[in-house]
Amino acid sequence: MPRRTIIVDSLLLFAVTVLAVVTGYIFVVSDAPRWMLTASLIGLTVVAVGSVIARFVRRPDHLRALQSQEILDIANESLAYLRRGLDFETAAAVCRIILSEAEVAAVAITNTERILGFAGIGENHHAPGGPILTRATREALDKNEHQILETKEEIGCAEPGCMLRAAIVVPLEKGDRPVGTLKFYYTHPRLLNETQITMAEGLAKLLSTQLELSELERQTQLATRMELKALQAQINPHFLFNTINTIAMLIRTDPEQARLLLREFAAFYRATLETGDQLITLGRELGYVRSYLVFERARFGDRIRITEDIAADVLGIEVPAFIVQPLVENSVKHGMRAEGVLHIRLTAVRRDGDLVVEVTDDGVGIPEADMGRVLEPGFGKGLGIALKNVDDRLKGYFGEESGVRVESEQGRGTVVRLCIAGELSGATPGENDAEGTRRR
Repeated sequence: MPRRTIIVDSLLLFAVTVLAVVTGYIFVVSDAPRWMLTASLIGLTVVAVGSVIARFVRRPDHLRALQSQEILDIANESLAYLRRGLDFETAAAVCRIILSEAEVAAVAITNTERILGFAGIGENHHAPGGPILTRATREALDKNEHQILETKEEIGCAEPGCMLRAAIVVPLEKGDRPVGTLKFYYTHPRLLNETQITMAEGLAKLLSTQLELSELERQTQLATRMELKALQAQINPHFLFNTINTIAMLIRTDPEQARLLLREFAAFYRATLETGDQLITLGRELGYVRSYLVFERARFGDRIRITEDIAADVLGIEVPAFIVQPLVENSVKHGMRAEGVLHIRLTAVRRDGDLVVEVTDDGVGIPEADMGRVLEPGFGKGLGIALKNVDDRLKGYFGEESGVRVESEQGRGTVVRLCIAGELSGATPGENDAEGTRRR
């Protein structure tokens, strides 16, 4: 900014001077009174000098405003990269952004050991990946304060033809701890002034703040993943124990059937363990539901009847494992009457851009007095465990607008509605999801 401002001032002074000469010439040619010529020249001189003085008086505020805007522009463009942390790719991108915006010959970013990014004059020999060679960089990291370099020897570049003659080295911090440096290079020490130092320090602080925010975001995501893993670990044993109990009951009445089911369950459960905390397609989740119903039909026979109405375009949507199966399990476990058939209807559609899955049964229903507690863990002899788990995992993955809703009327049945709001990811249904298109 200073050089551009000097050019503007010079042009202004030159223009006023030319105007003064032209005015004098006109007065001489037109034989105007000398006092008028003198007054005009004095007035023009006052205007010229006053304009330059006014620009110099306003310059500090003007420069600060321009400098602040420049720093904010750089920080804004750098945000997308620094959110991913400080590495070779992000450092190189940020160096390019700074070089395009700031009046520097070159820019470098280091961690505590190596050069991560470099852009500008000297790129051919200041290669990223190399170790930190400049003593001032080490001092900036050790003392956690900026360093000024005003000679080629202080920069420490061994390349004979290197044009870099001055530099500012400013620490980058995370939690008051230096994790790297930001370096501005210049071709001559006179180009390194207080304005450049202030800008380097201000930009370093903003970049440090962005690094701290990226670390906080990473820790938050890690905590969320750990919480979701814990929830997944909770639901798997829940399914495991209920299924084993079903097989155990068959051992007494039909040992051969129990043996076949146990073998099928071993294969099924091995597949579920492979999913871990990964997202799976809705089509695969529906496969888990059907496998679960094999065990329940072995226990209840024709007393369980299920129909499906699954839209083909939702089968490839990715969802957490075991979000539909527990809802069907609840219908069987808590909706089954002492006698008669339990009808379960399973639907899945896109509705206003969201995925909506509903499990509807005509079972015993939930008393109105208990409806406010159905998502409480442990309520209803296990009813709340599965529902609360599914609700928590959906919110953890997709946000607070997602989750589980329950509607019920005692004696008439229950509707459990699962909603995933927002943008839905997933591929077009493949062969593994094809059976999800069946309606039965």
